[in-house]
Amino acid sequence: MTESKSWRARLCAPCALVLFLHAHAGAQQHRAPEVIVSATRFADTIDRIAVNASVITAEEIARSAARTLPELIGSRAGIFARDLYGNNAALAQLDMRGFGATAAQNTLILVDGRRLNDVDQSGVQWSSIPLDAIERIEILRGSGAVQYGDGASAGVINIVTRHPARAGKRASGALRYGSWDTRELSASLNAFGEQAGAHAFVRNYDSGGYRDNNRQRQSNLALNGTWSGSAADATLRLAADRQGLRLPGPRTVQPSAGIDQLATQRRQAATPLDYAQRDGNQATLDLRWSLGRDGELALGLGYRDKAQRSYFDFGGFPDYRDIDLDVLSLQPRYRWRGSIFAARHTFVIGIDLARWDYGLLRANAAGNIGRPFSTVRARQDNDAVYVMDSIQLSERVSINLGARNERRTIAATDAYDAGAPGAFGSAAPNADDAQHALAYEAGIRVRIANDNVLIARTARSFRFANVDEIYETAPLGAQEFQFLRPQHARTYEIGMQVGGAAPWLQASLFRMDVSDEIHLDPFSSGVGNRNLPRLRRSGLELELRRSLTRDIDYSAAYTYTRARFVEGVLPGAVFTQQNVAIAERTVPLVPTHKLDAALDWRMSDRTRLRTEVNYASEQYMENDEGNTLGRKIPAYGTANLKLQHRLAGALTATLGIANLFDRHYYAYAVRSQFVADRFNAYPLPERSFWIGLEYSGL
Repeated sequence: MTESKSWRARLCAPCALVLFLHAHAGAQQHRAPEVIVSATRFADTIDRIAVNASVITAEEIARSAARTLPELIGSRAGIFARDLYGNNAALAQLDMRGFGATAAQNTLILVDGRRLNDVDQSGVQWSSIPLDAIERIEILRGSGAVQYGDGASAGVINIVTRHPARAGKRASGALRYGSWDTRELSASLNAFGEQAGAHAFVRNYDSGGYRDNNRQRQSNLALNGTWSGSAADATLRLAADRQGLRLPGPRTVQPSAGIDQLATQRRQAATPLDYAQRDGNQATLDLRWSLGRDGELALGLGYRDKAQRSYFDFGGFPDYRDIDLDVLSLQPRYRWRGSIFAARHTFVIGIDLARWDYGLLRANAAGNIGRPFSTVRARQDNDAVYVMDSIQLSERVSINLGARNERRTIAATDAYDAGAPGAFGSAAPNADDAQHALAYEAGIRVRIANDNVLIARTARSFRFANVDEIYETAPLGAQEFQFLRPQHARTYEIGMQVGGAAPWLQASLFRMDVSDEIHLDPFSSGVGNRNLPRLRRSGLELELRRSLTRDIDYSAAYTYTRARFVEGVLPGAVFTQQNVAIAERTVPLVPTHKLDAALDWRMSDRTRLRTEVNYASEQYMENDEGNTLGRKIPAYGTANLKLQHRLAGALTATLGIANLFDRHYYAYAVRSQFVADRFNAYPLPERSFWIGLEYSGL
């Protein structure tokens, strides 16, 4: 079968499934238009904006069998959730549109419009965002670079927490217990009067984890206060989270040496001494003024800090790291609505200012951190201006136009103390760098019938290398700051929505051409990152939500992703591989096919049963850019159940079963650079159970 015929064949099956389900579906569910803030950075509905967007509502979150945010969001089209340990999403990633190992740096995660992606390599701490505290989740696929800038190449996910004005008078609490001595307790209280209100949330989580040396302890506290007047409003949010995590490391497989720890020692720890701790705090203030009938001014102020401490034994060559990072942001923006030449315009102009301060101390033990052998300091400033215009040309046609110019400056220093305990290495010369990048997007939305919409759009996005990506080891072992060119991506997309303001069917075809992609080069002489040769990602995304009967709802999401290197050879090194050809090779850690489906059955007025299944096809392992290992991460499928029964009053009892059929699987593995048939994998949990008791009332 030729490549083109194979591609068409892959599309026929999911399309046929959609048509079959539509033909046998019951009445359409009618819902109000979904509000999405992330598309314009002002509250607006998505029924007239030319973006590929969807919303996960609070009701959908409550019904889902997912226990973590990545698991929940990863069930949507175009998004793949990758986990290492399966313990409260510790070190999990969301991969939108096939970026693989660099997914965390190319999908921008926001909480209430503020970015969680940092200028280091630590990734988003998903366990710091409990599901119980979320009002809705907004997903922008292939869009968001104009609105938010750096790191939105694949798209944007905005997590909106509960707002006092929308929650009313409410008190809630939950107690859960599950496999591996997992205990979780959460409580919230909301009060709102005529103009002012407050919301408080607290949570504590403790689990021994599926693997040895994988205990996690997590606590969260959030306080929101709001005031609303006739022409202005203000919202203050305070949050803190604390996490302690033990790190079991990978399981090793090497057939030539008869080693298969996935089969013989699946749950044991390779690194029984390793751990990581994190403390984070956040304060944001959002102000809004109505300026007459047509204008609106908003001002966002934000501060966030985190302290990270980690220890890695490295087989007797210990490395203890103490990292402090804080960011201060200022975000003024203005929206004007009016008519020009008989067309209705919604014009937004904004400025984003952010200052990051990064500090890294390295020692051979926690007790010696008072005299570190390495001290790295970096200051980064991001300054940007953006404009957007949504133009309603007619009742059926609207277009979006937008552009952003962003400048990033960074100054870094490195101090080395040769007399410190465990000292090794050297200091990198002081360095500074300045770069700028441009993003744009243009889209058109055409309503061709009452319930059918066509969307076509193109966009350009960018990403700057973060601090951890530029502080690297040179070929001869010396430390240095290796500045890289900004990464750019151009996206072309056409999509369809059926079902009006809240579509029951969404379909999208996309292509993304990426130049200068920033990626770790596993075959380099040093331990450095590089700008890769050109890549291309393309695919199909289908999302369906319908009712079979009055009491049974179903949803399905299918994703086809083709991620390829267009050209290039990685030069490699004498101790790894040399001249690794990557042209027309598949990008590692990207499944070609992903399917998620759910069935929700209201068994009675008090009882509800939800079944969820997911499938991911095989993937190449990280570091196998040449696709030569001869072994892939196997395809896998799992199923989850959730049974809810409302007891007397406001109490609800819940039983959950994850990985119902007890599958042995893993979603991440990395190939050895030095041994031809060796790789490390991170096994995920087998069948597990949890029970819960929840209260929600006044």
